[in-house]
Amino acid sequence: MPLTSVEIGAKLQAASQKLSAGDARGAHELLAELVKDTPQVAEAHFMLGVIAAGRGEHKGALAAFRNTLKLKPGFVQAVAQSARSLDALGRREEALKAAEQAVGAQDAYSLDTVGVVLTRAGLHERAVEVYARAARAGSGAGYWYNYAAALQFVGKLEEARAAYRECLKRDANHGPAWAGLVQITRQTREENEIAQLTRIAQRYTQDVQATRVLGHALAKAHEDLGEYSQAMAWLQRAKAGLRGRHDARADEALFVAAERSAATAGGKGFAGAAPIFVVGMPRTGTTLVERILTSHSEVESAGELNDFPDGLRRATGAAGGGMITPEMIERAASADMEAVGRGYMAAVKGALGFGGRFVDKLPLNAFLAPLILRALPDARVICLRRHPADAVLSNYRQDFGVSADMLDYTFDLEAAATYYAGWDRMVRRFAEALPKDRFTEVAYEDIVADLEDQVRRLLDFCGLGFEEACLHFEDNAAPVATASAAQVRQPIYASSVGRWRKYRPAIDPALKVLVEAGVMSADELA
Repeated sequence: MPLTSVEIGAKLQAASQKLSAGDARGAHELLAELVKDTPQVAEAHFMLGVIAAGRGEHKGALAAFRNTLKLKPGFVQAVAQSARSLDALGRREEALKAAEQAVGAQDAYSLDTVGVVLTRAGLHERAVEVYARAARAGSGAGYWYNYAAALQFVGKLEEARAAYRECLKRDANHGPAWAGLVQITRQTREENEIAQLTRIAQRYTQDVQATRVLGHALAKAHEDLGEYSQAMAWLQRAKAGLRGRHDARADEALFVAAERSAATAGGKGFAGAAPIFVVGMPRTGTTLVERILTSHSEVESAGELNDFPDGLRRATGAAGGGMITPEMIERAASADMEAVGRGYMAAVKGALGFGGRFVDKLPLNAFLAPLILRALPDARVICLRRHPADAVLSNYRQDFGVSADMLDYTFDLEAAATYYAGWDRMVRRFAEALPKDRFTEVAYEDIVADLEDQVRRLLDFCGLGFEEACLHFEDNAAPVATASAAQVRQPIYASSVGRWRKYRPAIDPALKVLVEAGVMSADELA
């Protein structure tokens, strides 16, 4: 016997309450029963889709959202959530189309979801508008946090600070908001957040993720005050519960596979396209070089794209989710790299609408440098280098989060040093094997020491004429969705060079690893 509208409403409400309480399984059971008895209830299919998406089952989620829209055409919340699942499946053009269809939503949840899809596509200015509407429509702290982060990406730092403060009004213990605020606000003796952050951190000593976020924020605050031993103590506390996640053997296997791929850099690729790939270990100056290049009138910023590794993964059938794996690199030896290059250019230009030169700044594309040059014979790869000790410290200081693929080495200082040694060996192999007119290295310290000379060299390498604007990258208004969002809006500065010396003796175990690996001279420690 069909359920009455009252009974349907009661079951939907009960399922919603279970979802709010974190009982997704209980909600799913109620909704599955409801759909079996009364399959025409669009809201039930929608909630099942939300549950599936929350579990990472995005194909199932899309099927549920399609059912929802068949029963209730124009149900904007279902369109917004479809965009999220399409994006998670790497179907970015479809995701953006759905996001644009849902941009007229009025509820905060849908608007926030649309904002996330736009952010992931690098459309940060558009995302700011949508996040602003979500923040005004909803009461949750998270909506203000996403709005603040988006404002930070587009360089509106005063507005970002105000939005972080609004987030904290709603949730005074919101660790990511405190971290964002501290990241873009230099702490001083007279005005700092150390006391408040310390009190919050003491409440969450048993919470590994909260300690991670708050510990990094406190480390940055103490560093601003020149209190380096306190900064390192907070970093060690922030990482303590996460050190066991790192697998050094997996790193080494990846380095070895990448080095071997340098021997297969020839072959036919997709000619005529000349993207510029800026790669390197994170926190070594990749964003700085991107800003320099995209200050040129002929070059646009594509942000950090996953399109090349995603396309290579599809072409090779390799497993690994969003990871770059040895299997993917090894299988690429027999892949159709012309198709990979063509697919990459179609995906980027189709989604972002670029008509000319652009920079793809995904740092870990470095592992794929030989394969990029096979797939795109007219591409250029610029690999950033930085002093070993500064590179290791900078990686260790940064909170990449627990979901950042392939960056677990940053949870341990000595592991980061071992990783640097493997990275150095790989890049040296690339420099020997790859065409020098298509692969080049640039040292962060050289850019700081002689900006104009290095800018001219980089532009020449990319086949671009010199433009004065490239020397004034701090005036570049393009969004920056990385940890360097505040720094690269300043003129060149040298205070990051040699920072490692201020962290001695706490950093000495990592320095020992670097010296033993032969990537750093023992004389520097004297």
